[in-house]
Amino acid sequence: MDDRRRKRKLKASFKAQERASLEASMPLLKADLRALFEHLDRPEAPPCDHTLRQTLRFLRGRALDPKAVVPWLNYHGGYCDCEVIANVADKYAQLVDYRDGV
Repeated sequence: MDDRRRKRKLKASFKAQERASLEASMPLLKADLRALFEHLDRPEAPPCDHTLRQTLRFLRGRALDPKAVVPWLNYHGGYCDCEVIANVADKYAQLVDYRDGV
């Protein structure tokens, strides 16, 4: 195997491991996280009031445990609704097939 193929294979393996690690760390299903991003980023969403008010409303509406999800969001920079979109979605968008502004 030539050096370029070996490097591509190593890079692909690293990316797969990174993706698996990100997914394993999530306290909710990918579909729920994508739906949260879509909920917070919808055109008619109220402006961020620098709390997790809309996030908490979404979690409770889906019977998801805020005590499990909020610390995880905080760890990834989601301390308010707009930061969930700016920081958490930035890291997890590709994993959950989220497209900004959808």
